[in-house]
Amino acid sequence: MDHITLDEAAADLERLIEQAAHGNAFVITRDGRPLVKVTPVDKPEAASVERRFGFLAGQFTIPENFDRMAEGEIERLFSGA
Repeated sequence: MDHITLDEAAADLERLIEQAAHGNAFVITRDGRPLVKVTPVDKPEAASVERRFGFLAGQFTIPENFDRMAEGEIERLFSGA
């Protein structure tokens, strides 16, 4: 693993980040002592199935009274009757 001084890292940060992103980790040092280790971030797992809006269009219907369904039951539960 490469050791890069803090001054070198500051001067060439973009190249070093690109290098780390491709799997070449390195350590940034100051006065010969290690400060930080720069490593690539793990790639997130890709979704196995792409989600599409509207893919169930026409597959089911919503009743007209959907927002009032079980209205009496809900009222009874809240009133404690």
